[in-house]
Amino acid sequence: MVAPPDPGRILPRLHLKFPFDPDYPRVWHENGLGSTHLWNGLNMLFPEGERFFVRSVNHYLPQLDDTPDLRVQVKAFFAQEGKHAHEHQDYIELLKSQGYDVSGFMRVFHRIVWNVIHRRFPPAVCLAITAALEHYTAIMGSDTLTLGVFAGSHPNMRALIEWHAAEEIEHKAVAFDVLRKVAPGYGLRVLGMLIGIAALFGFWFAATVTLLRQEPGLGWFGTLRELRRAHRKDPVLKRVLWRGLKEYLRPSFHPLDDDNLHVARAYLAMYDAPRVKAEAA
Repeated sequence: MVAPPDPGRILPRLHLKFPFDPDYPRVWHENGLGSTHLWNGLNMLFPEGERFFVRSVNHYLPQLDDTPDLRVQVKAFFAQEGKHAHEHQDYIELLKSQGYDVSGFMRVFHRIVWNVIHRRFPPAVCLAITAALEHYTAIMGSDTLTLGVFAGSHPNMRALIEWHAAEEIEHKAVAFDVLRKVAPGYGLRVLGMLIGIAALFGFWFAATVTLLRQEPGLGWFGTLRELRRAHRKDPVLKRVLWRGLKEYLRPSFHPLDDDNLHVARAYLAMYDAPRVKAEAA
């Protein structure tokens, strides 16, 4: 009988690198320009978002001394999220090298995340936002690996996103478990979800439009046309938004209710097996 995956095992893979050549195609998604920029827009949110998640959880690290197993998971969560931020920042630099001006959006995004949300909201609310958005990244991660969302896309981007997706599944319960320990109220959990989805989908839309508006000859009409086309080919809002709300608002919800750790671990085995072999030699 095969033992079930250990939900507490979170392995940082800091040795990995996902390079993009300077001649990387501007349109890399099989569904075309709109889908490419839809996911480019989400990529633009990751570095600041991951750093926000780490800080929100780190605030409560001193309160985890009596739960050493959770504390170990939190430290591994920090390492994974830091690596995600670094790799996606490199991709943002590639977008800049391709001629996209993202500086204005990134400046506003940074100010709202740090000067408004992080500075003015109580730490417990920031943690609740983090727990809610980690649920969404886990859903998108699961869909990425099980539905083949990027199966026909450029292999470099597919590798980056599928690795990130698998690690999001692997650490999906960490922020929620910290929230449940330090501030377990249902109302706070719901508040975090409402603020989180408004921020996520609002910024995601703005980032996507920022990129599409820079495509020659597209204009506002063309931008909206590409967005509709992208959503028609992959209705990500319907696929992710409503499912996330329905699951998360269930009072008894826990991230591990969705038994998909084995999917992530099976994918990550191709990265882990060579290192395990080298360490055993």
